[in-house]
Amino acid sequence: MIIKNAKIFTMDNGRVIENGTVVIDYGKISYVGEATQNENGHEVIDAKGGILTPGFIDAHTHLGIIEDSISFEGDDLNEETSPVTPQLSAVDGINPFDVCFTDAYRAGVTCVCTGPGSANPVSGMGALIKTYGKRVELMTVAAPVSMKFALGENPKSVYHGKSEAPQTRLATAALIKEALMKAKKYADALNEYKNDPDNCDEPEYDDKNEALAPVVSGQLPAHFHAHRADDIFTAVRIAKQFSLKYTIVHCTEGYLAADELAKEGISAILGPNMTDRSKPELKNLSFENPKILNEHGILFSICTDHPETPIQYLPLCAALAHKNGLPYMAALESITCNSAKILGVIDRIGMIKEGMDADLVLFDNDPLDIYSNVIKTVIGGKIVYER
Repeated sequence: MIIKNAKIFTMDNGRVIENGTVVIDYGKISYVGEATQNENGHEVIDAKGGILTPGFIDAHTHLGIIEDSISFEGDDLNEETSPVTPQLSAVDGINPFDVCFTDAYRAGVTCVCTGPGSANPVSGMGALIKTYGKRVELMTVAAPVSMKFALGENPKSVYHGKSEAPQTRLATAALIKEALMKAKKYADALNEYKNDPDNCDEPEYDDKNEALAPVVSGQLPAHFHAHRADDIFTAVRIAKQFSLKYTIVHCTEGYLAADELAKEGISAILGPNMTDRSKPELKNLSFENPKILNEHGILFSICTDHPETPIQYLPLCAALAHKNGLPYMAALESITCNSAKILGVIDRIGMIKEGMDADLVLFDNDPLDIYSNVIKTVIGGKIVYER
């Protein structure tokens, strides 16, 4: 496939090509530039001056795990039978036939991180998947891509109703640290056995420790659900104690302590902002949060937390951040290359660049303008939607 006569926002160090061409071969981008290409053997799409961007990436959702228009039967978000469930894998709960996948790619969202919710202090493993397909394993970019931890009100409110721990922030943090310490000892014992099987006993298999071992070894990033500033710093303390790779998810009050968070070198997934202040820890919700974190040099992306904000409104969330002071290119980066950087897949998606997956969206106008339309969505070199 060749897409020509497009204004291309490559998201590669701010490069914009005013009248450019993209060539796709075998699902990958093989050329990006201004030169006229040999069109023989290719399907040719004339963009007619439209704007071409990478497919949008939502770095935090529950897409396919909590289904649209269905209550308990289609809700696999939270396993509320135990506060520590790291062994849960998102891929085992995703329904690719949920109508919201169609909503996603029709709006230009081509990839999402989806996973369990925040009822449990240790919630389970997230998956990074494309938004078009019939089988999750064929849609998967990375699984697991993260381990979810939750701080603040959610675990407290769930387990308070069950009259068991955690009912306080203290207990929530203690359960997380206990799980991580057990996993570290398990991983150390496993490594000792692998290095010296004749003199060391193999530790008894434990599915929770198996799931957390890559987290404590720094291979699998931790995603900490935290809204309030004090909860954010609890996540930072835990991450530093165990030398974790980590990202703060939501980071609602991040702007209240952006200077301190910048010193820690955090990354953050911001949102959902287009929602009501449904609980006390959201009382300081503000669309100025992205602008302020950006001014402090903090790497962040913007998410919908679908279905909290429906997945198709991801570009609108970025637009509202721009309206509230976030520079235009930073807003576009927050749903493309920044999401890919935070999720560890910037070598594959998030930019229009040679060798990357051909996940592209063609707009008839400014992608952050509410009146613009998606003309075509391409995932893996295949046109999955045409207006």
